Amino acid sequence: MKRVFRKYHRTIGMIICLPLMLTVLTGMLTTIVKEWPISTGLSSSFLLRIHTGEIFHLEAIYPIFNGLGLIGLLVTGISMSGLFNRKKRSDINN
Repeated sequence: MKRVFRKYHRTIGMIICLPLMLTVLTGMLTTIVKEWPISTGLSSSFLLRIHTGEIFHLEAIYPIFNGLGLIGLLVTGISMSGLFNRKKRSDINN
């Protein structure tokens, strides 16, 4: 079973890697541009358009895609970790 989840985890990770990286980096850069006195040459409104997927005309599906991808990675990752596996109890009164 872990082998199947590992396969799904790897596939989901490869698919969702670029959109998640783009979301994380643009979110961090937006904060830096707005809060810190550093001139990056990028406007915060442009970065937010990338961050939300608006620049690609995907604003309706982009957050859902990111969210479903993260949920998929969490489910497969937790299931592979064995965190919720039941341990077999040995009967003391055998």
